[in-house]
Amino acid sequence: MFTRKLLNTTNTMQILTFTNRKGGTGKSTSAWAVAHCLAHDGYRVLLVDGDPQMNLTQALPTSSQDKSLTQILDGSLGFPQAMQQVGTNLWLIPASPSLAAAEKLLGTDAMYPLAFKNLVGDLRKLVDFVIFDTGPSPNSALAMAAITASDQVYIPTMPEYFAFNGLESLLDLISRIQKNFSPNLRVGGVFLTKYAKNYRKSLHHQFVDVMQQHPNLGAHLMESTIRDNVAVAEAQVNQQSLYEWAPQSAALQDYEALTQEILRKK
Repeated sequence: MFTRKLLNTTNTMQILTFTNRKGGTGKSTSAWAVAHCLAHDGYRVLLVDGDPQMNLTQALPTSSQDKSLTQILDGSLGFPQAMQQVGTNLWLIPASPSLAAAEKLLGTDAMYPLAFKNLVGDLRKLVDFVIFDTGPSPNSALAMAAITASDQVYIPTMPEYFAFNGLESLLDLISRIQKNFSPNLRVGGVFLTKYAKNYRKSLHHQFVDVMQQHPNLGAHLMESTIRDNVAVAEAQVNQQSLYEWAPQSAALQDYEALTQEILRKK
């Protein structure tokens, strides 16, 4: 049932969350692409769509809305029971139209940041990676629960003022979650989307220079960058991976490089 090209030598499940304060930076796309790259390399990967907008869910061939994150939140299913296989070595717990209401109810629980942390242990013998996708507000109940349950947080951002503006406060939020709930939580890295060093927009390069020199952000800036590529949107519309839709694309090359950089941080 499983194809294992690379072995998880530590035999330890890793939980990753992709998040940012701003929409449109590539959170869902990056979670989707990295998950496909890990699965292609033989790791068993579970994607969890924690965004009520359901973008990640819509990019994958899900079969049932009766097994979704809503059922985990209301206690009718555990994580293993809600998993739906969407590819070789790849599973999804989808979002559903009822997730927004479920998130509001979750927010009324004083211990909501621990909602997932207390449940993901059931997955340790089933998968090597759990990847949470979140909505554009890290302070939301679902995003807080995902970050609290994670080992590492990855932050996709564009080299633009409005994308850059909230990064420091996001790092502060992660630090507070680490202090209060998850002492082993760490920032895996910040990586640039819709950007390459050979792009001609000088303003973008100026913002990259600012980020590199920033006392907090600079240390987290990753080497890998993701170029803008129409193949990503085409693959998602057709519910295919980049390996299936555009195996020679720049987007796949970039996400494979990002995935390898993530693996080196394990």
